[in-house]
Amino acid sequence: MMARKTTPKKVAKKAAKKPARKPAKLPTAQKAGKAKSDAPKFAKVKPWTPAEIEQAFMHFQQAHPAPRGELLHVNAFTLLVAVVLSAQATDVGVNKATPALFAAADTPQKMAALGEDKIRDYVKTIGLFRGKAKNVAALSRILVEQHGGEVPHDREALEALPGVGRKTANVVLNIAFGEPTMAVDTHIFRIGNRTGLAPGKNPFEVEMNLVKVIPMKFMLHAHHWLILHGRYICVARGPKCGRCMINAQCHWPEKGKPEFPLKERIATSASVMRKEI
Repeated sequence: MMARKTTPKKVAKKAAKKPARKPAKLPTAQKAGKAKSDAPKFAKVKPWTPAEIEQAFMHFQQAHPAPRGELLHVNAFTLLVAVVLSAQATDVGVNKATPALFAAADTPQKMAALGEDKIRDYVKTIGLFRGKAKNVAALSRILVEQHGGEVPHDREALEALPGVGRKTANVVLNIAFGEPTMAVDTHIFRIGNRTGLAPGKNPFEVEMNLVKVIPMKFMLHAHHWLILHGRYICVARGPKCGRCMINAQCHWPEKGKPEFPLKERIATSASVMRKEI
């Protein structure tokens, strides 16, 4: 059986009948040029009372009166570099790379002289190391050229440095200069929303709400207490509610019951925060 020939006229006619392909529709947020939020969803919970907040931070203070950041550093500059390197990486991973780097360059002048290529060799075990090496080299040059080789005690000046955002500036201002700032990372964001302590749609909202509700007498160390609590107790999956020293204050509807008396839970948290167990 012979195949029927299709004349050019008929082909053209068929092609004309085929509807034009419509462009894919973008979500409203993408149309507006906004990235879709990857933040986890949290149920709305009842806000804490001032008495509950006071009690919770008294427990934190009792467990660990003088907490410290876990990133290794020897001065304000190496702290700044360590925090820049820690973006989307673990403190443990950063701490494995920085001792050798800081032995070679512990000032902006030495780091600028070291150069991007050599910095990259020191930090290549850290995620996104190429971009981070570039930022560390650039911020070192800026500190030498514009700030006399010193880390500025100023938020605006810090946030103008390559690789430095609000969270990094808050960490440096808190640890290096003793400012009562609140650096909201993934752990603090989770605690603020999960427990009802300071809900917010983004880190800035959580930061502002925490600053609003935490008594000033606790603010210098509040950022460390909350990070350590989120890192070791109020973890993302399988939170250790039974060992939590602020279980009574927490408003999370799914929280588990305490497994030990409060005194034991404070002692356990103290050991965990100080890495004794």
